[in-house]
Amino acid sequence: MSRTKTADTIENVEFPSFDASKATDQIRAFAEKGVEQSKEAYAKLKTGAEETQKALESTYESAKTVSSDLSIKTISALRANAEAGFSHLESLIAAKSLSEVIELQTAFLRKRVEATVEQAKDFQAIASKAAEDVSKPIKTAFEKAMKEIKVA
Repeated sequence: MSRTKTADTIENVEFPSFDASKATDQIRAFAEKGVEQSKEAYAKLKTGAEETQKALESTYESAKTVSSDLSIKTISALRANAEAGFSHLESLIAAKSLSEVIELQTAFLRKRVEATVEQAKDFQAIASKAAEDVSKPIKTAFEKAMKEIKVA
């Protein structure tokens, strides 16, 4: 009896039918969705790469400008120091006494220390401006990217 009951149960079980056209439609929809997502990802990647390139170009131009400014300032400082040294040497040669030499030397050293402090301040100002100018494009691009990530 249990044998007939099992046979009856198997005969009453219905297996779902497989419709190939529905499967094809689902695969097509899945593929289309994947292609669309790939296009969106590519567009975002392309935009990000273009923005990064612009930021790097801007950074390079800023660095180039700052480098020129720093070179000009360095040459100017070297020229001023050389002229001061030659002028001091002429004054020492024209000195009449040892006390005059000591007085000239003391005044020269005091002026050179003051000039060095001023030159250091100028270089520090240029370096600070340089750091700010060079990092600004990258900082702006990074902040923009972070905002876009937060939005997404």
